[in-house]
Amino acid sequence: MASKKYLLFSFILCLLVGSSFAQIGASYDLRDSSLIPAKRVPQHNEFLNNAYPFPAKPRNEWEIGVKGGLPFGETDVRYWGPTGGFGLHVRKAMGYVFSIRGEFDWLRMKGLNFQPSSGFVNNTAWTGQGYDPTKDHVFYNYRTTVNELSLQGVITLNNVRFHRAKTGFNAYGFGGIGLARYNTFINTHDASGNYAAKFDQLYAQYAGTSGQFDYSNRKAIKSALKSIMDGKFDTQAQEDNGHPKLGGWPVYPVMVVGAGVEFKLNNKFNIAVEYKHTFIKTDLLDGQQWQENYNPATSTSPAQTRDFDSYSFASVGINYNIGKKSVEPLWWLNPLDYAYSEINAPRHMKLPKPVLDDADGDGVTDQFDLEPNTPKGCPVDTHGVSRDTDGDGVPDCKDKELITPTQCQPVDADGVGKCPDPQCCKDLKAMMDNGNFGRKCSIGDLPSITFKGRSVTLSKDSKALMASIAQKMRNNPNCKVAVIGYGESSKAAQQLSWDRVNEVIKYLVEKEGVSADRFIFRYGQTGGDENTIDLKDGTGEEGPNTVPAPHPNLRRK
Repeated sequence: MASKKYLLFSFILCLLVGSSFAQIGASYDLRDSSLIPAKRVPQHNEFLNNAYPFPAKPRNEWEIGVKGGLPFGETDVRYWGPTGGFGLHVRKAMGYVFSIRGEFDWLRMKGLNFQPSSGFVNNTAWTGQGYDPTKDHVFYNYRTTVNELSLQGVITLNNVRFHRAKTGFNAYGFGGIGLARYNTFINTHDASGNYAAKFDQLYAQYAGTSGQFDYSNRKAIKSALKSIMDGKFDTQAQEDNGHPKLGGWPVYPVMVVGAGVEFKLNNKFNIAVEYKHTFIKTDLLDGQQWQENYNPATSTSPAQTRDFDSYSFASVGINYNIGKKSVEPLWWLNPLDYAYSEINAPRHMKLPKPVLDDADGDGVTDQFDLEPNTPKGCPVDTHGVSRDTDGDGVPDCKDKELITPTQCQPVDADGVGKCPDPQCCKDLKAMMDNGNFGRKCSIGDLPSITFKGRSVTLSKDSKALMASIAQKMRNNPNCKVAVIGYGESSKAAQQLSWDRVNEVIKYLVEKEGVSADRFIFRYGQTGGDENTIDLKDGTGEEGPNTVPAPHPNLRRK
C-alpha cells in the first residue's frame, strides 16, 4: 500500500517538474515607499539617506490555496482503494525562509483485510452484530472520515540563490500541530443479515482441509470479499468512549510533517504538489485495536496492539496571492537579488570618487592628456592641450593679443600680429574693441540639448554638442548666449528646469573653459519642451548669469 502511495506522489511531482516554468522577473523596487508598512518607514528613510545599510522588509502578500488528492490510512487494516479528500489553507511569510500556514483538511479513507481475523472478542462493533468469536471469522474493514485543523511552520528550501535571481518553483518542508476528529464505520451486514455465513464459506474455500488460510492470492480474495459485501458502511466502529468529543466524533491532538513543491504560473497563481503525514494518538482510526491471540478454549482475551494509527494525504492544489500594495510572498523572493543588482548596476550605494593621476594639474588625467607638461594656470581643452583661441600658435595664457585676425598673422612670441595695413588693423581693432563689430554677433544657430526622463545628467551625445557650442563661443568671443529651460507648471518642473540650465552652463564653464559671464540664465520659461534646453544668441540682452535655485529641496542629484 505504501509503495503505491509514494509511486503516485512521485509520478505527479515528475509530471509537473517536467513542465517548463520559466524564470519569473526580478525583485521589487526597494525605493518604493508604498510597499513599506508604517512601523518600518523610519528604517526605510534611514536606508534611502545612506544612514542605515539594510533596507526595510516590505509588506508581502498572503497566500490562500485549495487542494484535492488521495488520503491513505496507515492502520492495522490494509488499504482498500482510492478515496478522496480536499484541503484549504492560508499562509503568511514571516521572513524569506520561514512562514506560518493554517490548514483545514477533509479526508476519507477505506481499508479491507484480505486475511480473516478471529480475535474480535473485545470489539463490540463486530460482536454487537451477531458475530461469534468462538467460531466465526471476520474480515476487518472500515471507512473513516477525518476533519483536521493544523497550524504549521513552513521552511523554504531554495529561494536563497547565488547564481540567478529567481526560479519558477519553490521547494519547502513543513511541520506543525493541530486537532483532528474522526468518525469510523464498518461494513458488517447487508439487507439479509450479517456476513458470518458468507465469511465462513470464503474462509473454508481458502483454508481447505489443512485449516490454514491461504491468502497468497490476495487479489482474488479481495475481489470475492467485495462481491460478498454490499459496500455500505452501516455500523459505527468501536470508539474510545472516555475521550473528548466534538459533534459526537472523538477529538485527538495531531502532529503533521510533510514536503511539497510550488510551480509559479505568474505573480498571482501557482500550482502545488504536496505530501503530508499525520500522527494521531489513537489506534481506533480503523475501528480495530486488538491482536490475533484469542484462544476460544481458554477464553483468553487478546491484547491491544502497541502502535497508533496514522494517515497521509498526497495532493495537488492551486494557490493565489492576495494583498494590496505588497510584494509577492517572501518565499518567492531571493534576498540576495538586491545585493547582486546593486553590485552590478549601483543605484543607491555611495561609490568613492576615483583618484586619477594628473601630473600637470590641468584637470585632464595623464592617460588622456596629449600635452602632459602644460604650464601651470593655462586653460586646456578636453585633450589637455593649451587653448589657442585665435589659432596663432601662442597659447592663450601667453597670448597678449587673444584674438589676432588671420590677416594679421603670423604673430610674434607674445601672440601679437603684424597687420599688412596699419590703418586697416586699427579700424579692425577698433571695431573689435567696440564689441564684435558693433555688437553684432555672428555665432549663428546653436544646437539644443535634450535630457531623458527626469534626469539632469548629460549624455555622451549632449557632451559632443557642448564641445561644438564651446568652439563657436571661442570663435565669437564677444557673443553672449542665453541658456533657456522650460517648465513652469509646478514647483518640481521649475526646479528641474533650473537644474538642467545650471548643468549646461556649469559644463561649458568647468569642462570647456567658457567664461561664466557670457551666459544669460533663464529657467521655467513657457512655450517649449521641458526636456530640451535651448541655446540662443543673447548678445545685447540683459540678464543674470546665475540665479539661486527656486526650490532647493526638490533639486535632482
